[in-house]
Amino acid sequence: MKQDIRLPRNGKEGALYGAIICTLTVLFMTSLNVFLAVGEINKFAILSILKTLPIIWIIVMIIEPVLIGRIAEKLVGRFTEPTDSFNAKILFRILFTVLGMSVVMTLIGDIIGNGFHSEIFSNFFTNWPRNFLIVLIAESLVIQPIARFVMVKLHASQDKTAIQP
Repeated sequence: MKQDIRLPRNGKEGALYGAIICTLTVLFMTSLNVFLAVGEINKFAILSILKTLPIIWIIVMIIEPVLIGRIAEKLVGRFTEPTDSFNAKILFRILFTVLGMSVVMTLIGDIIGNGFHSEIFSNFFTNWPRNFLIVLIAESLVIQPIARFVMVKLHASQDKTAIQP
């Protein structure tokens, strides 16, 4: 029962949960990657972030539920048992989702930021390990817990409303 309050119960809640995770991750990683590429926080970097955020957010909101999320769920099913803990399943889900999304978004982010160029794959092998590790830590320790906290508060509010006459 405790698991139910930490995760979405329906499609609408799932969209909210996914939007929270995607928004925080896109904001964090886009900002980080732009600041690393520019070398400092300045007007150019901030404008670049503001221009690319909506594009990247839309891409992530499509790719994660349609492709990467489905693959991650299948992998979680293969690597966990029904008796495994909620935390074990969540950590596997985070690992598989971050693995897939970091690969795809490192390539897409480079293309959005720099266009098609001859160093896309060499940039990928330089940037992807860093992106993977940073997102894995951020998702595990900050972003996913925030999204689950929102679900707990939403469900507590819904349950309180359902009990009151």
